[in-house]
Parts: sequence; C-alpha cells; structure tokens
Amino acid sequence: MNATTPHPASLSADQPSVWVTLQAHDAVALIDFYAEKFGFHVTVNMTEGDVVHHAELRWPDGAGGVMLGSYDPEKPWVREPGTAGVYVVTGEIDALYERVTSRGAEVFRPLTDTDYGSREFAVRDPEGNLWSFGTYLGEPRENA
Repeated sequence: MNATTPHPASLSADQPSVWVTLQAHDAVALIDFYAEKFGFHVTVNMTEGDVVHHAELRWPDGAGGVMLGSYDPEKPWVREPGTAGVYVVTGEIDALYERVTSRGAEVFRPLTDTDYGSREFAVRDPEGNLWSFGTYLGEPRENA
C-alpha cells in the first residue's frame, strides 16, 4: 500500500471541516477525475492494484474534501456508488467552470447566476454522482 501522511489540522468552531464519503466501482479513475477535472489535491491514497482502501482529496479553497474507496458490498459502511449529491463552495467559480468544461466533464447545468445570489453550475462524475459548484456560502450562523 502507498500512503502519504496528512498533517494534523487544529480546528476551531470558526473553521468547520466537512468531508463527503463515497464508494466507487472504479475508485482509481474517480480519484484521477476529481484531481484533474475539479482540482482536488490527493493527500492520502492507500491503493493495492485497482482496489482503493482509502483515499483523501482536499478541496483547495477551504476545509474538508472527499474520502473515498472501492465499492465493497460486504462492508458494513456501504453506499451504492453514483447516488451522492454534493455542493462545493468556491470563490473562483468562473475559472473552475472553464477548467471543468475544457477538460470534458459532463456539465448538466451550465454556469448561471441564481435568484438567491449565487453563481453556480453542476456536473455529473463518471460514477453518476451530482456535483454542484457555486459561490453561495449558506446563511450565517446566529450566535447563541
């Protein structure tokens, strides 16, 4: 197995971290797709042959990212590949859209300005997962 060790991050309430977890029929290809098309950084990749035991890809614009591995219906923590929907925030939406379209990703909702103030688009990955990218940060938290 090959692995790189991520540096531990100290998190505070002001720096939340959210990780999407996915399983894939072809996890090796999906890792390459996310790095090449979307710009994720591979920080951990524990692969033997064509089986990915665990991989971590960090989103360059913020905290969190994707953890993924090869689909194994015998494992207790299993989800059918291709059934996820993910929203990713970026401050560089136009550059990301250019990257995604120039590299041949399947865009099913083109870049548009929304009535709630976001600029966003949506892509389908090779496993069928739906990825929306936009500038909408969500509503601010109220202090207790």
